Amino acid sequence: MDAKNTAKSAALAVGDKKLELPVKAGSIGPSVVDIGKLYSQTGMFTYDPGFTSTASCDSKITYIDGDEGVLLYRGYPIEQIAEHGDFLETCYLLLYGELPTAAQKADFDYRVNRHTMVHEQMHRFFQGFRRDAHPMAVMVGSVGALSAFYHDSTDISDPQQRMIASIRMIAKMPTLAAMAYKYSVGQPFVYPRNDLDLSSNFLRMCFAVPAEEYKVNPVLSRAMDRIFILHADHEQNASTSTVRLTGSTGANPYACIAAGIACLWGPMAAPTKQR
Repeated sequence: MDAKNTAKSAALAVGDKKLELPVKAGSIGPSVVDIGKLYSQTGMFTYDPGFTSTASCDSKITYIDGDEGVLLYRGYPIEQIAEHGDFLETCYLLLYGELPTAAQKADFDYRVNRHTMVHEQMHRFFQGFRRDAHPMAVMVGSVGALSAFYHDSTDISDPQQRMIASIRMIAKMPTLAAMAYKYSVGQPFVYPRNDLDLSSNFLRMCFAVPAEEYKVNPVLSRAMDRIFILHADHEQNASTSTVRLTGSTGANPYACIAAGIACLWGPMAAPTKQR
């Protein structure tokens, strides 16, 4: 929700004290009552378990209304993005706030594709897991381990370093997920290829074997790409909120994402109607 100030206000009476609280209107969805000064003026907090009636931040990124079947990325309906775009174009839109030009798209694709490999020592890291380990446990451990390999892009106050960390995470997550799958079935890891798009690369890393050539089915690749688009952002659900809370401490960004994965592991993490 991108909250905007309005001339409206809400009246709140606490004993003999009456307060005028500003009301902010969202660009879409319900308005909110700004209670930021409630404690300083009354010495009281609000009580809202589960944030069922609380918006925690201003955001122009995503709007979700699960009951109405609405999902907007930067104001664009998900059905338009899924029909006309691809996952990396969606990532660009979420990161930069606008759709890329052809040149910007080509540059972004190039930057992501050149970061798909993980450090070779990560291969040995997987050997510490049981073969039957839960895939979410493997992802929490392996993504968290990235924080031990990358120290040059962890200053979250630097926009350039934030973008480098974001691109690395977009690029390496499919590689790690494919490695987790390969490890669980006892097959050798498959290295990514720079000439394939992200979805095709992911399918190849999951299902190719050294004994024969693997050709990516374009229909399956497009379907996988649309699945990635649908799950690209979930507004302020449990895992997103966890990443924001962890990141607010200035923690390593890869560790923050690992915390979000751990939160997403829970059966109650699926997004419903968001604020």
